[in-house]
Amino acid sequence: MALIKKGIAASGGIAIGKAFLYEKQKIEINQDEIKDTEIPKEIKKIDDALASYGDELKTMEIDTEVQRQITEAHLNMLDDPFLIDSIHEKIKDKMNAEKALDETIQSMVQMMSALDDPYLKERATDYRDIGERLLYKIKGIEVSDLSSVGPNTIVVSEELTPSDTSTMNKDHVIGFLMDRGGKTAHVSIIAQTLGIPCLIAMKDITSEIKNGDTVIIDTENGDCYIHPEEDLLEDYKKRQQKLIEEEKHLEQIKNKKAITKDGKKIEVATNIGNIKDLEYGLECGADSVGLFRTEFLYMDSDHFPTEEEQLKVYQEAVELLGDRGLIIRTLDIGGDKALSYFEFPHEDNPFLGWRAIRICFDKPEIFKTQLRAILRASAFGKIRILLPMIISVEEIKRAKAIIDECKKELKEEKIDFDEEIEIGIMVETPASVLMAEELIQHCDYFSIGTNDLTQYFLAVDRGNQEIAELYNTYHPAVLRAIKTTIDASHKAGKWTGMCGGFAGETKATKLLLGLGLDEFSAPGASVAKIKDIILNSDQKEAKAYAEKLIAMESAEEIQENLE
Repeated sequence: MALIKKGIAASGGIAIGKAFLYEKQKIEINQDEIKDTEIPKEIKKIDDALASYGDELKTMEIDTEVQRQITEAHLNMLDDPFLIDSIHEKIKDKMNAEKALDETIQSMVQMMSALDDPYLKERATDYRDIGERLLYKIKGIEVSDLSSVGPNTIVVSEELTPSDTSTMNKDHVIGFLMDRGGKTAHVSIIAQTLGIPCLIAMKDITSEIKNGDTVIIDTENGDCYIHPEEDLLEDYKKRQQKLIEEEKHLEQIKNKKAITKDGKKIEVATNIGNIKDLEYGLECGADSVGLFRTEFLYMDSDHFPTEEEQLKVYQEAVELLGDRGLIIRTLDIGGDKALSYFEFPHEDNPFLGWRAIRICFDKPEIFKTQLRAILRASAFGKIRILLPMIISVEEIKRAKAIIDECKKELKEEKIDFDEEIEIGIMVETPASVLMAEELIQHCDYFSIGTNDLTQYFLAVDRGNQEIAELYNTYHPAVLRAIKTTIDASHKAGKWTGMCGGFAGETKATKLLLGLGLDEFSAPGASVAKIKDIILNSDQKEAKAYAEKLIAMESAEEIQENLE
């Protein structure tokens, strides 16, 4: 009988193949203290390892844009003065090169792991990856790789890193199974890009599987079958074929407009953090961009981006979109999003503290630099401004007054911009939901941020693993908050979109359609599936379906009744 193990899907699909247990050599760190005379030699070990690994990355064969981005990120980490100086200082304190590197890397891993933002949290794996490769260099250890695995290989590992996948035979590797890992880790993103089914957080899968075992990965249910019976194998081969046919169907409809069977047109947009995300979203069939997370422009820089630097990116984005819209969210830092070049005050509750629009109001020079860049880019296409973390009418008025100041300056400078540029707000707090009817009178649209909305409405820290099971957007309170928001905008003759993670959850698409959502902004990978569901739905039927669900008493009951 097949052994079934559970995991979390990081990349979708079904894989049937033979297991390859990928085990790395354990590294013993030298604990010996060094003499003063040995300091230059130990520093040279580090510098040589950094240079050697950097050269490897620069000459590495790159197959995808994601790999290029990861390689660039790792090269930037290797050049990070803070990382290098920290290692050098430890060596000068008579710590040997191995230990100095290991302690510095562990410190960086702990710092990144403590962040709440999933994207940033997963960068801890990148530091572990770099640290491991540098230790191999220092100790002269030959690195094993995945270049010589046979056809239909499912790689089983405690945790894969980008370096592990950089040399793998992409024609032969068809699946990943990992003890650890995160959905936003670079390896998960690589798996998504290459279409490799991947299950993570399986805890002990490496101790349950042996080399050569026949394995089935089913990401829809998060299942891994070890030693499946013949009838189960045949069943999954049929399911695989069905998935291939579905992918062909989605490819055919991805560029269609999402119009329900009874004529309701829905915008299906994508979320982006950079131009590469935009190119991928358009390739997936996105109608527009519903959220440009501009904080990544700031986080990927060593200084506050200038007006010209921002203009270049916004203009490139809007020109790529042509007649399709671009919603740019103004700077949303603070909480779990830090900048290396800007000191935030210590806060006991940073998610409830100095963040997003609050920072922008206190640092108007930073805010105005961004607003001027956005306004100038609006001369080249359809741009909307989105303000985060708004909780009052006064805040909208204050933000609009600053926008008007920027418009006045640009007019005096005879610089073109869209004088009728639309301004919307993120609805992501209980205050903005309860004030929705008043707030919509002072803006052009709403965009619901379900990640924070769920956190604030349920009083559940979304980064706290101890209470992770309580964080659930299907909770009736959250769904009713979404409906209240949408209804308020419609009553005022305006519209509501959703840019939070819930918009990309295709199990919720029909429910959100029934609640009246006008725009879905989701990761590119979800766009075609969302369109397919909308094209095959009747809006009036969906409305009745949604009303029935949100009247239920619990998230569990709602999820059990999802069609």
